[in-house]
Amino acid sequence: MTTTSLTKRVTARTVRLPGPPVLRAAGRSLLGACATVVAASFLIYGALSLTPGDPVDQIVGQRATQAQRAAARHQLGLDEPLPVRYGKWLLHAVQGDLGRSITYRQNVSGLVEPRIGTTLTLVALAAVIIVVAGVAVGAFSGYNDRWRPFISGLIGIGLSVPAFVSASILIGVFAVKLGWFPTYGSGEGFTGHLHHLLLPAIALSLGWTAYVAQLTTAAVHEQVNKDHVATAVGRGLSRGIVFRRHVLRNAALPVITASGLTVAGLVAGAVVVETAFAVDGIGSLLIKSVTNKDYPVVMAISMLIVVIFVAVTTVLDIAQMLLDPRSRSAGGSS
Repeated sequence: MTTTSLTKRVTARTVRLPGPPVLRAAGRSLLGACATVVAASFLIYGALSLTPGDPVDQIVGQRATQAQRAAARHQLGLDEPLPVRYGKWLLHAVQGDLGRSITYRQNVSGLVEPRIGTTLTLVALAAVIIVVAGVAVGAFSGYNDRWRPFISGLIGIGLSVPAFVSASILIGVFAVKLGWFPTYGSGEGFTGHLHHLLLPAIALSLGWTAYVAQLTTAAVHEQVNKDHVATAVGRGLSRGIVFRRHVLRNAALPVITASGLTVAGLVAGAVVVETAFAVDGIGSLLIKSVTNKDYPVVMAISMLIVVIFVAVTTVLDIAQMLLDPRSRSAGGSS
């Protein structure tokens, strides 16, 4: 059981909110999401405090005297107990102050904000590719027995190839050999961004597209074998009407859930792709900050990824309750 599901279950059992069942269930989901973010922030903060190395070395150097090191530790607040340091960080973070970068000597917010747009554009492009291509390929495979073995083989290949391998192949073929795309950078302007980020978006989306296609294939194939679909075919309805009204509509809920979880995981997956293509986003900044032991930046980016993932999963929970009557009934009886 994951931390998110455990927190939401505990919240659902201990908090009773007034109002209709759907609103009560949505309120519990929101409370669980907030509790999850706080719990994740404490775990990440504690894990960073226990990692090997001393961030003081980035300020005073390894040849500094003990007095200089003690002064630097006091300046950073590292001489205080962990709960006290975490409490101060949480209080400042709620107010929008994420601290000051040890390496870049500037506020973390000002360091991260210009790079968020690049990462979100990359994630948005990859999400469009995943949803459109994954659902289309999966729906075609699930509804056509003749093509399913061939498409399943392609899906298996897509699932087995890591993102960094896909990035290396795409760079070698489409950037170096054919020269269709640049090999690094994020470009300038809207068209420049699209031109520079399209190849990284394809590399980021290949494995996830195969995953969504596999789930869509299974969901559509399951609905095709249902009795109500056979009844609709027996009534003389066309294949297109049967597919839209009786197959795709009933298979939509698991597909939407899988697609949403996939999009939520893209922000974390962008770390590898941004590094491979030298894209100046929060992923590449995270790698540099981990290397330099720049803990305030690592903490800020890690929490940004957590907040995005928790927000998407919470929206999916609420959407599932609105779309599935069984979920609404379960939410009302909890």
